[in-house]
Amino acid sequence: MSDVRPRRAVLRALAASAVLPLLLTACGYGSQRVDDTTSPAAAQGPRTDGLDEVRIGFFANVTHATALVGLSRDGLVQKELGGTAVKPQVFNAGPAAIEALNADAVDMTWIGPSPAINGFTRAGGRNLRIVSGATSGGASLVVDPDRISSVDDLKGKRIATPQIGNTQDVALLNYLADKGLKVDADTGRGDVSVVRQDNKEIPTTFQQGGLDGAWVPEPTASNIVAKGGKVLLDEKELWDGGKFVTTHLVVSQKFLAAHPKVVEAVLRGTVGTNTWIKDNPDEAKKVLNAQLEQYGGQPLPEKVLDPAFAAIEVTDDPLASTLRAQAEHSVASGLLKEARTDGIYDLSLLNKVLKAEGRDPVDDAGLGAE
Repeated sequence: MSDVRPRRAVLRALAASAVLPLLLTACGYGSQRVDDTTSPAAAQGPRTDGLDEVRIGFFANVTHATALVGLSRDGLVQKELGGTAVKPQVFNAGPAAIEALNADAVDMTWIGPSPAINGFTRAGGRNLRIVSGATSGGASLVVDPDRISSVDDLKGKRIATPQIGNTQDVALLNYLADKGLKVDADTGRGDVSVVRQDNKEIPTTFQQGGLDGAWVPEPTASNIVAKGGKVLLDEKELWDGGKFVTTHLVVSQKFLAAHPKVVEAVLRGTVGTNTWIKDNPDEAKKVLNAQLEQYGGQPLPEKVLDPAFAAIEVTDDPLASTLRAQAEHSVASGLLKEARTDGIYDLSLLNKVLKAEGRDPVDDAGLGAE
């Protein structure tokens, strides 16, 4: 294949990351391998930019609707790529996806803002660019109503997030700090015990009484509600206009420089996908649920799927101004001493695609690469 790196080079990249050995699993980076029965439609036609394949990461979450629908068998991403095959890889949370990107194990990935900020900062601004938005909203603090009825009841309780340093983890830590509740960001210990646990495991642990609540993305939030939880806080309430970046698409700087035509093709597919989702919400939910079954193991019941889907808004705009605030939250939470965001965006290809569609460009809030 024209862009497959020598195995030795990949091993060197793995060795370069000090924390990777702690994260590797049999499937790699806390992710799942995807077999042929769950892959996107077969690549057909000329290869884009002469490339055999492009390795794309995402999560089996409703907040990754753009990815899941766009990469379905009838999705638009593979159609735009032609003969360049999509090789999908599923992650549980953002930090693992960033490690894979840093190790050259994926070329691009949908991810939340906090891991992107953390990864960009720790790499000195040399590893990734945000090239498009995907989702706004779709994250909530859900609690056991018998144990927590207000913010005043959070002290001494056990609240889960999907992974240390992921977007919801940062949101919870920042929220608690704002309320005067002290928590050690690294250990999760303090006035509130922050428990980092896999999204799939959190609802069961909650139902068994091991958690008092969780700050989680969809569909985990709606799943907890279906098991007796109550939404104490929809994160939309904390943002002007109720909009904030939950998911965006990041690309390794190396891949973006080498294969901009491939990135542009993916963006044509995602822009078309978001338009289709907005125009066909009922059909989009069916496709999304089928993808969740394939990649996550089971479909969602309507009582979970419907509120989860209603909680999100797909968007091409990465909502860059809200990323600034989330960078500040990473520092306030104690996870970063400083957060670097200058140069984190490159929206030139997205705006090229939007212009071709007769649409207005989106703004990078002054955080674009020069």
